[in-house]
Amino acid sequence: MTRSHTNAVEVRGLVKHFGETKALDGIDLDVREGTVLGVLGPNGAGKTTLVRCLSTLLVPDAGTAFVAGYDVVKQPRQLRRTIGLTGQYASVDEKLSGWENLYMIGRLLDLSRADARRRADAMLERFSLTEAAKRPAMQYSGGMRRRLDLAASMIGSPAVLYLDEPTTGLDPRTRNEVWDEVRRMVAEGATVLLTTQYMEEAEQLASELTVIDRGRVIAKGGVAELKARVGGRTLKVRPADPAELPAMAAALRETGLDGVAGATAVPDEEALYVPILSDEQLTAVVGLFGARGFGITDIGTHLPSLDEVFLALTGEKTAVSDPVAQEVAA
Repeated sequence: MTRSHTNAVEVRGLVKHFGETKALDGIDLDVREGTVLGVLGPNGAGKTTLVRCLSTLLVPDAGTAFVAGYDVVKQPRQLRRTIGLTGQYASVDEKLSGWENLYMIGRLLDLSRADARRRADAMLERFSLTEAAKRPAMQYSGGMRRRLDLAASMIGSPAVLYLDEPTTGLDPRTRNEVWDEVRRMVAEGATVLLTTQYMEEAEQLASELTVIDRGRVIAKGGVAELKARVGGRTLKVRPADPAELPAMAAALRETGLDGVAGATAVPDEEALYVPILSDEQLTAVVGLFGARGFGITDIGTHLPSLDEVFLALTGEKTAVSDPVAQEVAA
């Protein structure tokens, strides 16, 4: 495998079986240093299995993976000191206080006593847990435990951070705090692999996306790139006189400018939607309306939402169950 010096994570042909179920079926993945890669996929697509293989919690059956320069199979001990992991469910010691949880992890990561104290205090403050610092974690609410778990994954300032659906169940305020902390870490040089089913989260944080389904990569690229690939642009035209909508649609059909899917007049919204296949078509459509004398009060283009992209790529089929996700959920 030829490795790039600009990639923090490089995966080639990763395979993982659970009995006859192939949870990962030849995954290829690259995450550039100092960026956030969003990994999207339906339940059971293999996202959790992928994260657990890359964090040395599972040994893949085939393929290679390097994280922060370390082979995940051959150099697990060295790798664990450079990564942070937040799984789908908070995993903290309930008998210890919030501060003790963070201090203990800092010491396990070989931070000095002073540095472990400093980092514990800083992370409690960042995640709005300072007032509850001395309380046992068993007394924390679900959201507080989640925030403590996130703080624990970040306390060692990892070079690579895995966030496996990190904001599931969090309120909007806490979710924004998590996003801010992820952005802060990336600005400081960290690399993040984020699995999520929140489309807004992917758009907010990820510079690139990889969509997996049934253990395989089915699409990858930037947010705008995937949107353009799936649905292209749509031109929305609002005429000054809604009564002209049928005539505008007819003019498009006559000239062949209505796009593959055809122009659709929507009287209730008093607008016309035109699938745009090229810049030339866009220019021609606008020119046609002007030449025919149609008055227009508003015109603009938009790409499909990331939700629409996700549904278009994965469909509504039932994915192969991810045994690891089921185990964690149980």
